[in-house]
Amino acid sequence: MTEHLVKASSADGIYTIMLARPAKRNAISDRLLAALEKAWDAMPEDTRAVILAGEGNHFCAGLDLSEHQHREPFAVMKHSQGWQRVFSRIQMSGTPVIAVLQGAVIGGGLELATAAHVRVAEPSAMYQLPEGRHGIFVGGGASVRVARIIGQGRMCEMMLTGRIYKAEDGQQLGLSHYLVEEGAGMAKAQELALRIAENTPMANYAMVTAIQRISNMSTDDGFYVESLAAGLTQTSPEIAARIGSFLKGKRG
Repeated sequence: MTEHLVKASSADGIYTIMLARPAKRNAISDRLLAALEKAWDAMPEDTRAVILAGEGNHFCAGLDLSEHQHREPFAVMKHSQGWQRVFSRIQMSGTPVIAVLQGAVIGGGLELATAAHVRVAEPSAMYQLPEGRHGIFVGGGASVRVARIIGQGRMCEMMLTGRIYKAEDGQQLGLSHYLVEEGAGMAKAQELALRIAENTPMANYAMVTAIQRISNMSTDDGFYVESLAAGLTQTSPEIAARIGSFLKGKRG
């Protein structure tokens, strides 16, 4: 991270990753993507939750078109898979991720945001998939992640027309889970991260990995994996102590 395209810090089990190209609205270049993955690799072992944010007035304006290169089809496919791999690591690592969204959450920025498990938006947040207007197609996982949130039809319309959704629309559509006052996004993310960190690591791991996988399964297979996850999370001594303390409190 010698170029400081991504800044990372850790405190109280919360690891904060900050995209740091504010002059470019935190647009994703190949170097920034590599720096993001390097920051992810450097996550401390005691991390209980991650906060993902953008420096300046924008979360992420997506692909840095100034660095767009002409590639042959196979090279384009490999480049797309590189984005998908990094974003899937964020989503499926087993560590809960809270994204702070403000300003541009566009194209690849929306793809990155939807890899997070909890999304906090400020009123300035705006969502767009402009790839169709540029004559290209999404490549960082939007056709899976974004379509699952807002529906295939609405995503198709976003791409066809370049439609922009404002923060209030995004909240109603599920692109964000919390809508806070301007400038309050990071404080809310920190509050949520500390709350999430109070859960057992096994429970958090199960929630951020099993639910996603179950959604890809048949009903019967989903029920089976749900039961396995329940068995793993509900039988540790820590869980017995937590439930005992809860019941004791209710009786008191």
